[in-house]
Parts: sequence; C-alpha cells; structure tokens
Amino acid sequence: MAKDFVNPKVVDSYDEHIRKLIPGYELIHQQVNAILESRLEDKMHPHILVVGCGTGYELQYLLQKHPCWRFTAIDPSLTMLEKAKHDIAKQHELKHVRFLHGDTSVLHEGMQFDAAIAILVAHFVPHQEKPKFFQDIAKTLKKNALLMTYDLTEVEHQDQLRALQLLCQHNGLTSAQTSKMLERLEDDFALVSSAEYAAQLSEAGFDRVQPYMQVMNYQGFMAVKA
Repeated sequence: MAKDFVNPKVVDSYDEHIRKLIPGYELIHQQVNAILESRLEDKMHPHILVVGCGTGYELQYLLQKHPCWRFTAIDPSLTMLEKAKHDIAKQHELKHVRFLHGDTSVLHEGMQFDAAIAILVAHFVPHQEKPKFFQDIAKTLKKNALLMTYDLTEVEHQDQLRALQLLCQHNGLTSAQTSKMLERLEDDFALVSSAEYAAQLSEAGFDRVQPYMQVMNYQGFMAVKA
C-alpha cells in the first residue's frame, strides 16, 4: 500500500502483486492506450504527463505501442522512480522520458502537455489536497487536452466490499491478503463517491467529464481541459 512505496521489497514485487489486487489491470491500460491513440492520432510527437508513474508499467506499455511519443513522469517515491528508470532503460527508451521526483507540486504552467494520465493515484491523495492535485494537472495541459484517471471510489455498502474481496481472491490474492486489503482501506485511501470525483474534476477546470471503465468500485474518468 501507499506507505510502503519506498520499501525496495514492496516495489520489486509491485508489478506482480498489483495484477492480483486490481481486477482488470491489463484492460485498464489497453483502454487508456486506445483512447489516447484516438485523441492524439493527428499529432506527430505528443507529450504526455504520467502522474504517479510507479514502476513505469504505463510508460513501458505506451512506449512499445508508440515509440515516437514523449513523456514526463512524476512520482513521490524515489524507489519507484528509480525502478521505472531502470526498466525503461532496458527498452533503450530513456531519451523519450523525463523523470521528475515529487508530487504534482513539481509541475508548473510552462509545461504544456497534450494529455495526462493518473492511474491508481488520486485515491491516495488526502481529501484536503485533492482540489490542488487536479488543479496542478490542469494547469499543465493545453486547451482541450485529455486527462484519464482510474481510482478506487467510495464503498457505499458492505456487500460491495465482500464482492471485491472475492474477486481479488479469484484473481490470485490469498484470503489473508484480501482481509489485510480491507483492513487498510481506511488508513491508506481517501475515497470519494463517483459523483464527488466528477465534481472535483469539473471544479479543477475540466470539462466533459465522463466514465470510461468500471470494475466493482474501481472507476476510470476521462475529461478535457476547459
């Protein structure tokens, strides 16, 4: 979970564990790629912001599909960032990626991106910091540039938690791991409802907010810079 993202052992096992923890993990990235491709097909060398790049799976996936795209990737965990650099270097694609250590406060208006993605990031951002998180991203995007997010949203009923627990077990997590996951939801996540999430995007300066994917309480939103 979030508090462990500086632990080398956690980071080394992250890519394997996340596929069991997040149902539909591969499909998320397939959809993100397809939507980005459809929106950026008229641009020769689009520049994309990756917020919370983690171990760099999104970067690796998108670079394999689009070797001419450029990326700026940020992450507050230096351990995560170093692993991402190492794995991207094995693809010989470092020249296409600029890595920045830090949260969205390292961004500034001089950075004007054609699109941004924040996959499994905003649900870790404390409630009082969420408005600034989305505003920081918005200020770096060109007009009509696309933002795509994907996060765990607020759980309204206990049966939703039970269903999520069972789905993760069917996906490869042990019963003990899923129980620990549920125990740590309150400590590690700052969850909001789908409606509040969409409202926060609108208030941050985004337009045409709409969902593009949902698995249980995990939901993806896409929006454009107004």
